[in-house]
Amino acid sequence: HALGGRYVLGLIAAHGVLALCGHAVHTHADLFTAAGDLLSYGAIAAATAGTALLVAVGITSARSVRRRLRHETWRAVHLGALLAAALGFVHQLAGPDIAGGLLTRWLWSLAHALVAVLLVWYRIVVPVRAALRHDLRVAEVRDEGPGVVSVLIRGRGVDHLRAEPGQFFRWRFLRRGLWATALPFSLSAPVRDDTLRITVKALGDHTRRVRRLRPGTSVLATGPFGALTAHRRTRRKVLLLAGGVGITPLRALFETLPGGPGDVTLLYRAPDAASVVLREELEAIARERRAALHFLLGPSDGS
Repeated sequence: HALGGRYVLGLIAAHGVLALCGHAVHTHADLFTAAGDLLSYGAIAAATAGTALLVAVGITSARSVRRRLRHETWRAVHLGALLAAALGFVHQLAGPDIAGGLLTRWLWSLAHALVAVLLVWYRIVVPVRAALRHDLRVAEVRDEGPGVVSVLIRGRGVDHLRAEPGQFFRWRFLRRGLWATALPFSLSAPVRDDTLRITVKALGDHTRRVRRLRPGTSVLATGPFGALTAHRRTRRKVLLLAGGVGITPLRALFETLPGGPGDVTLLYRAPDAASVVLREELEAIARERRAALHFLLGPSDGS
């Protein structure tokens, strides 16, 4: 995704510069005059605004910049890519390459319409349909340690979601301060009794609000996603490597991966003992299935 974004921005920049230079040569004008002439066309001005939005998305996605931004801010800017694509579509229909032929114009429009329909279907229709079908609601919020909570979500016919250990959903909690953002959280336990569980560490404004959820809060869940499941297994013996709150999908796999004594080993890296999440559960699973569990505690080499 990151590599594709760089290519897209580079190609759009090249397109803009070459189009500007071509127009300047065609009209025998300097670059500033040619730029002003092009921006007098509404479709070109819209495309320019779309390009500015894409540049903003690219800048805020740079690792050094993103680390300094709140996730909510980064996500809001990132969603601007959808508006940028729509603004760019306006000027594409006005250009001679597409506007010159009726069939080309229709095919190009249908391609964009298909993308728009898929976005609406999977971002709105599917989550709402799942919410109506399964009636997912917060059942309990349980403290797991400093800044870490588990959220139990219960509904109807949850087994029909076919969620597997190791997978994640995009969760949208329908309460003030949380409903506008859907964040990915992995299942931290297998599905049982129509109940899903996620374990969340407070790392930003959104995750800090999760610990204040109340039982009965409605939940929209899109998924499941992810291929980190038992189907990826290629050998009898398995080594699971986890760090920090990243233990959540591996905790579910640690419990459910088929195998005899010694077939499954979990190595869990954390800065200190207080940062180990779900320790009692992991130790109980290790005892029950006679699996190997190792904690690697201490500062990293880079700290």
